[in-house]
Amino acid sequence: MSGGAVRLGGAVFCLFFVVYSLVYSPPLVAAGKEAFVKKTVATHDIVVFSKSYCPYCRRAKAVFNDLRKVPYVVELDERDDGWEIQDALSIIVGRRTVPQVFVKGKHLGGSDDTVEAYESGKLAEILGMTTSTSSTKDDL
Repeated sequence: MSGGAVRLGGAVFCLFFVVYSLVYSPPLVAAGKEAFVKKTVATHDIVVFSKSYCPYCRRAKAVFNDLRKVPYVVELDERDDGWEIQDALSIIVGRRTVPQVFVKGKHLGGSDDTVEAYESGKLAEILGMTTSTSSTKDDL
């Protein structure tokens, strides 16, 4: 290989590196996806960051079905930027696993946290749902 070819190859590599750095800048991407997560959570009462094939995600979404509530679901595996959103979730909540559930702007947690909050009645309380424990009985 001649010296000119090496210089040309090096120049092409440098140009590629500069263009790549401008197009893909992880801090900017992360900041943009963090903003997306925060805006999504602020805009909807219930948000589930999920993957369509995940049994734990299905379990968490089923809780809201039982409550007759429709969450806003972001299926990360069905988005081109899903892994970037998952990275942003890791920064925001300290977990990279799915599902990640938010209710009324607050992080509830994952599947186990969601089921536990449902079973304890805490989730219904957070959602402002009234649960009547009194029953009417006819005195005979």
